[in-house]
Formats: sequence, C-alpha cells, structure tokens
Amino acid sequence: MRKEEKVKPSFKALIPFLIFIAVYLGSGIILQAQGVEMAFYQFPAPVAVSCGVLAAFFLIKGSIDEKFDIFVKGCGNSNIIIMCVIYLLAGAFASVCQQMGGVDSTVNLGLTYIPSQFIVIGIFLISSFISTATGTSVGCIAAIGPIAVAVAEKTGASLPLVMACVLGGAMLGDNLSIISDTTIASTRTQGCDMKDKFRINFYLSLVPAIITIVLLFVFGKPEVPATMQAYDFNLVKVLPYLFVLVLAVAGMNVFLVLTGGIFLAGAIGMYYGDLTILTFVKSIYTGFTNMTDIFLLSLLTGGLAEMVTHAGGIEALLVAVQKFIKDKKSAEIGIGVLVALTDIAVANNTVAIIINGPVAKKLCYRYKVDPRRSAAILSTVSSILQGFLPYGAQMLILTSFTNGKVSPMQVMPLVWFCQLLLISTLLSTFIPFANKLIVRDPWDFDKEMPVSKIKDFPSETSENEVEDFSSEIPESEIDEFPGESI
Repeated sequence: MRKEEKVKPSFKALIPFLIFIAVYLGSGIILQAQGVEMAFYQFPAPVAVSCGVLAAFFLIKGSIDEKFDIFVKGCGNSNIIIMCVIYLLAGAFASVCQQMGGVDSTVNLGLTYIPSQFIVIGIFLISSFISTATGTSVGCIAAIGPIAVAVAEKTGASLPLVMACVLGGAMLGDNLSIISDTTIASTRTQGCDMKDKFRINFYLSLVPAIITIVLLFVFGKPEVPATMQAYDFNLVKVLPYLFVLVLAVAGMNVFLVLTGGIFLAGAIGMYYGDLTILTFVKSIYTGFTNMTDIFLLSLLTGGLAEMVTHAGGIEALLVAVQKFIKDKKSAEIGIGVLVALTDIAVANNTVAIIINGPVAKKLCYRYKVDPRRSAAILSTVSSILQGFLPYGAQMLILTSFTNGKVSPMQVMPLVWFCQLLLISTLLSTFIPFANKLIVRDPWDFDKEMPVSKIKDFPSETSENEVEDFSSEIPESEIDEFPGESI
C-alpha cells in the first residue's frame, strides 16, 4: 500500500528552485541582450542548479549534517541513478554510431531514394527517423540542417518551410525515441516503462504526422524538379538504429538494448575499417562525456528536489495547483501547463521534465492519472514548446544554417506538426483515443505498477494478513488446529 509522508506546505521551501530558474533564465536574457549566440546555453545548467542547492542549505531548517543527508538521499534515489546510467549508455550509442558513419548512411539512404517532388516530405520523414534513432533533436538538426538548406536552394522550395520540416521531424523523433533525454526523464520520474510511454506517444503523434505529410504534399512541392543524385550509404550501418528501436519497443530491458546496440555498432565499424578497438572505446568514452551536463543536472536536481520536498515545497506547490484542479482531466491539463511554463522559462525540455516530475507524480496518485499517461504528457508538451521557442537550442542551430536568410519568427508558424500535436494532446484528455494500453492494462496505484506486472512481484504475507486469515476461522473449529503454547 502506498504511504506518503505528511509534510507541512511551505512556499519558502520553493525559493531554491526559483533561484535555480532565475539564474538560468536571467543569464540567458542578459547574454541575449548582449548579442551572444546561443545565449540561453552559455551558462551551464549544472552550475545554475548548484546555486539553488546552496540556497537550500541556507534557507531550509535543520543542521548541515541533516540537510546534507537529505541532499545525498535525493542524489542517490534509484530513479535518478537509473536515469543517469541510461544517459551514459545512450550517449555512448550515439557517439559510436556517429563515428562509424551510421548517421550519414541513414541520411544519404533517404535522399537517394526519395523522389524529387516529395523531397520536402522526405526531409520531414528523414528528420523524424534520425531523431528517433539517435534520441537527440539537436543532433538530428545538426546533421540534416545543412543538407536541407542545400536541397531548398536547388529545388526552389520555401526555405522557411523546409526548415520547419527539419524542426518538426526532429521534435517528433525526440518525443518518440526511447533513448532521448525527454523519454528517460519522464518515464523515470513517473515510474513507468519506456515502451508503454512510446505506445501512448505513438497514438498521440500518428494523426498529426499524417496531416503534416498531407499539408506538405499540397504546399511543399518544389518549383523546379531537382536532379537527384545517388549519395554514398551503407545499409548495414543503419542496422544498429533499427536494432535498438525494435528491441526497445518490444519491451527488452533498456540496459541490454543499449549495450547490445553499442557493441553491434562497434563491430560494424571495425568490420568496415571506420573503427579500431582503441577508437571504439574512445568513442564510448566521448559519448559518456557528451552526457556530462545532463548527468550532473539530473543528479543535482534530484538532491535539490529531495530537500525542497522534505521542507514542504512540493506540497505547497500542490496546494496552489489544486485550486485549479478538480478532477482527473484538469490534473492532466495542469501537468501539461506546469511543464510548458517551465520549458518557456528555462528553454530546455529535459530540465522542465526533471523539475516537474515529482509534482506530476504526486498529482497522478492524488487524482488517479495513469503515470504512463503523465509521462507522455510531460514529454510531449515540453517537446512541443521546445519546437516553438525562438531562443531554444533547436531553433537557434537550425536558423544559423541559413546565414540570416530565415528568422525563427518565419519558421514558427510553419512547424505544423508541433501545432497539430498540441491539438492532439489536448483532445486526448477529453477523447481518450491514445489510452488503449491504459484501458487494457490499468495502473494499480497501491502496487505502483501496471496490473499485468503484479504477478511478477509476489508479496510476502504480512502479520496483519495472517491475523485476518485466522479471524475467519470459527471459534468452534480453533481446537482442530493444534499449535504450540506460547
């Protein structure tokens, strides 16, 4: 049975979180005003959250030893540690695949076989697949962006529309990918499996993706048919992405999937001469170090969240939110609004999920929102907002490839997929078309897992349960059950 430790609500306990957001957001605004490129990504997020941690040690009551114990407990939370290990493996997989030419082969494969009249649709689909396979929208945009600009110039297709296709596809894949930061953070904070969140996200994204393709077919035809060329690619180098995607969706343990993907990509790279044993292990380590920021951010935020929760900050936020939340549907909308506002503030969808994860989970158990549904909302809404932000990393990197020819304001209205996904997500609250999994396998809020998994976790009979069984035996039959005297 789930038991929650009662704490007294305290808005003062939220101040460390507010300091973290203020430092992160404030530095971005100041640097933006000074004309610094990628202004919101210059001040390292782990340092910003460290400011919040220091504030917590000053503002929250208790001795230094007590507060440090609480902080370390939060850092060492099993969900936080699991999240961090998955980050490392995901980074290693992406790095090894990049080093052995997997990304280039996948992009070139699509560009070779997609007819020129459908090239804009093709760019959307290629971006979706690359982002889903690699788990990073920024990495996808960095790989596809320069190619997309060249294609637009050769075909006469609208450059802002082509850029919007890259961005929309990147956000679609980032939201669906089982190795993306957003998926890892949302599922671990809500305590559910990645494959379950993927299935809900798939239903949320399917219709918006189809409508986007139809719109691109109507409005995205190039003015001049391009002379398409055969790009250099190798089908074998695409296999690690398919391996990870298929096995993860099939439900295999994510640690085994990513580890298998790393060694498969390494073996392919060594076979074709792109890697040696030494460069293979170096690529793995490079992948680890690429995840340093998000690793430290998750670890420190976990400790800060534990301190704030212990001091009553999360409870105070829940009290405030509950003034607007009356039932399950309004709780779902509330979770979406919270993560959206946070993403607008910090311009980082993973950070927004990590900050709101504990609050969302409490709302789930208070209003019986399925945690798998909550994980999907956190990931989807934060990805939608991230795709719209003119100061987000995705938009800034994308428009930089155009050398000033296209501004974020020109791209934003054309990111049709994100707009349609927002409508789909809102509709799903009132028309539960994406909840087939939830209906088929409901969540047991006492056991904190889907009903289908309960049989895999048999519980020991407690003393109270023994007493309950004995109380059902009629007194007249007790003598028939001899026992030793006490």
